[in-house]
Amino acid sequence: MDETLPWYRAMPAEQRSWVGLVAQAGIAAFVEWYRHPDQRRAITGEIFGTAPRELARTVSLQQTVEMVRITIGVVEEAAETIAAPANSSDLREAVLVYAREVAFAAAQVYAQAAEARGAWDARLEAMVVDALMRGEADEALRSRAAALGWGSPDSVTVVIGTPPDDEPEAVVDGVRRAARYAGLDVLVAVQGDRLVAVLGGAPDPLRASRALLAQFGPGPIIIGPPVPDLMSAARSAQAAVAGLVASKAWPTAPRPVLASDLLPERAIDGDPAARRELIDAVYLPLVAAGGGLLETVTAYLAHAGSLEATARTLYVHPNTVRYRLRRAADVTGLAATEPREGFALHIAIVLGRLTDVHGSLNP
Repeated sequence: MDETLPWYRAMPAEQRSWVGLVAQAGIAAFVEWYRHPDQRRAITGEIFGTAPRELARTVSLQQTVEMVRITIGVVEEAAETIAAPANSSDLREAVLVYAREVAFAAAQVYAQAAEARGAWDARLEAMVVDALMRGEADEALRSRAAALGWGSPDSVTVVIGTPPDDEPEAVVDGVRRAARYAGLDVLVAVQGDRLVAVLGGAPDPLRASRALLAQFGPGPIIIGPPVPDLMSAARSAQAAVAGLVASKAWPTAPRPVLASDLLPERAIDGDPAARRELIDAVYLPLVAAGGGLLETVTAYLAHAGSLEATARTLYVHPNTVRYRLRRAADVTGLAATEPREGFALHIAIVLGRLTDVHGSLNP
C-alpha cells in the first residue's frame, strides 16, 4: 500500500495502523473461513472491527476498495507458498470469492454510515430552519449551517409554501436537487403544512423561486425580502410567514409572489412590519414631497380614478392632476392609476393618517 497508494502514504501514522489492523483481521478471518468450509457464514462488516467508524470519516469507499484489492492481491500471489501445490488453485479461487464478499461488506459499512450521517444531517437542518423561523440566530446556528455545507452567499431569501403530498424526506430531497441545479445554497425543512426553503446566492429571488416551483404543493408561494446573510434571515422568514397568512385575501395573487406585494393585506391583518413599511415608504414621502401630491392621490382614489372629478374637487386643471399623479408615482413607486397599486396607496394613506392622529400605530 505504501508503495502504490500516494494517499495512503499521506495518512497519519495512527490511521495507517488502523488499516494494518483491518488487513490483519481480514486475513485471520479468511483463514478461519477457509479452514472450516462446512461452517462458513456470510461475511459482514464485522470483519472490519471498530476501525471503520473512524476510517469512514477520512477514507472513501473507493480508497477502501483499493486497499482490499491490494491486500487480497498479496495473499493471492503468495498462494503457492502458503498452500501445498495441489491446493494452491483451490486457495486462489477461495480468495476471489472471499474478496468479493469483503467488497460487499465494505459497501454495506459505508452505506450504513452514509444513512446515519444523512439522518443526522436532516435533523440538524430541520433544527437550523426552525431556529431561523423563530428568530433565534446565533453563532451556534452559523456553525451548524456550515456543517451542512452552507457557504457565505451575499444574499439570503426565505421562501414558504405548501409541501406536495409526499414523504417529507422526498420533498426535501427534491428541493435540494432543484436548488443545486439552479446553483443555489439551500436549507430546507417541512414544518407541518409548510415547506420552508432558505435560499442563498439568489440575486433575483423571484427568478430563483420559480426554479423550485415544481417542488411545492398547490397554494400560494411567498418570497420573503432578501437579506445580507443567514443571521438576518429571520426578517425574511417573518415577512414570508405574514404574507402566507395574508395571501388568503388575494386569491388571484401570482405564484410565486413577493411578500412585499402583499403589504396591504399584511397591514390589514395586523403585521406591524408591513404597516411601518407602508408608512415609511409611501405615506411619509408623499407628505414630504408637498405640492399637493397627498391631497391629489387621496381625491383621485376617492373619486374612483376620475381625473375630471378630482380636478373639480381640487379646483385645478385635469393636466395638473395627471402631473401630480406621475410625481406621486415617482416618489412612492406606486401608480394610483393601477388598481392594485392604488389599493396599496389607499391603505398607506389611511395608516399614515392614523399615525398622525394617535402618534403611533398599535399592531
